[in-house]
Amino acid sequence: MSVEFKMPKLGESVTEGTVGRWLKQPGDSLELYEPMLEVTTDKVDTEIPAPVNGRLLEIRVNEGDTVPVGTVIAVLEDSSSATVAADAAPVTPAVAAPVSSNNGGSNSFMSPVVARLVSQHNLDIKQIAGTGKDGRVTKQDVERFVAQRDAAKPAPAPMPTPTPSSTPAPMPVIKPSSTPVPMPTITGSLLAKPVAYTPPAAAAPSIEQFAGDELQPLSGMRRAIAEHMVRSKATSPHVTTVMEVDLSTIIAHREQHKADFERQGVKLTFTPYFVQATVAGLRAVPIVNATYTDEGILLHKSVNVGMAVAIPDGLIVPVLHNADEKSLLGLSRTVNDLAERARNRRLSADEVKDGTFTITNHGVSGSLFAMPIINQPQSGILGIGAIQKRPVVVTLNGADAIAIRPMCYLSFTFDHRLIDGATADKFLATVKQQLEQFA
Repeated sequence: MSVEFKMPKLGESVTEGTVGRWLKQPGDSLELYEPMLEVTTDKVDTEIPAPVNGRLLEIRVNEGDTVPVGTVIAVLEDSSSATVAADAAPVTPAVAAPVSSNNGGSNSFMSPVVARLVSQHNLDIKQIAGTGKDGRVTKQDVERFVAQRDAAKPAPAPMPTPTPSSTPAPMPVIKPSSTPVPMPTITGSLLAKPVAYTPPAAAAPSIEQFAGDELQPLSGMRRAIAEHMVRSKATSPHVTTVMEVDLSTIIAHREQHKADFERQGVKLTFTPYFVQATVAGLRAVPIVNATYTDEGILLHKSVNVGMAVAIPDGLIVPVLHNADEKSLLGLSRTVNDLAERARNRRLSADEVKDGTFTITNHGVSGSLFAMPIINQPQSGILGIGAIQKRPVVVTLNGADAIAIRPMCYLSFTFDHRLIDGATADKFLATVKQQLEQFA
């Protein structure tokens, strides 16, 4: 039977997509969940799996073309359900991005994210109870199923307990005082008076071209970044405060525990430490975890920390949702996973939205300090500079002395409409204290 394949909806706010690359050509065979094409939006590049066992019969949208969600982009042959001749089979509008799950619910489709997780964990979709609309299996359903399955497995051997005399105490897990409330959606009156960016009326200056110059077309990602940055600077009055932090304790803890983390398949980097310290700062100064609106200040109960990741043609910000609920090990595992998939363009749209605060580690390229631009509609962004050993004045046995310490500049850029200088310094001082007095 022939089925029409439609441009998938890869996020609630996504209305169109660009065919980045066809991984299959007309006549090629298809296996269920096998990568068939890549779709690019202004947020992520997503690999779309084949929804059927069969063949790719026809491509209707070429690479580089952008079409609205729901547009038929290909025609497939579903050999698993076809019992009549191909030339007599009717063309039915059967699938978009979702693929058949047959899990017993009245809605027998699953999204590309669910399909990828099912394939990645080698699951039988029929065993997973769907809690989505009409019984659809959601990403959360799959993650819950995997967690329950893994919990039933024998527990791994415990990590060796370090001696108190040589090892700092394990880093405390920062837990909320109560069950976290999902991040509120801005609706109704809060959308009545949105803060809109109006481009300047002056005409753009003419640009002189010289012999040998080449005009390179803007990619969708580069255009989206440009528009987002200009809108952010025009929306929020940006102010930056900078503090210096001594990372001696953090470096000692990392050296002591990175081998233990590696035995559990996790690389321990500095980023989870900065995320955990940021969470402490957001809990101590809740106004930083907020959004300015004309109706008032929207305080977010969820702590969703975005981390900027550089990729060859731009920048993307995957989000660690509910970062305050994760231990150092959990943060490390999530950071590694998101960063790797961001660089390989394998993030889903849900993994780059709903952030309430952002950190950017510009120091990985040698930068000492910077004044990053706020990721709207958030109220602030933390910049992390390069870690350098420098001579500093310290107090030893009640007297000043000069010592060599690993130092790092932290820059906090904030929205001055809802955060004042003293408040910003309190947040940054909390982050600094968490890093220097880590225990």
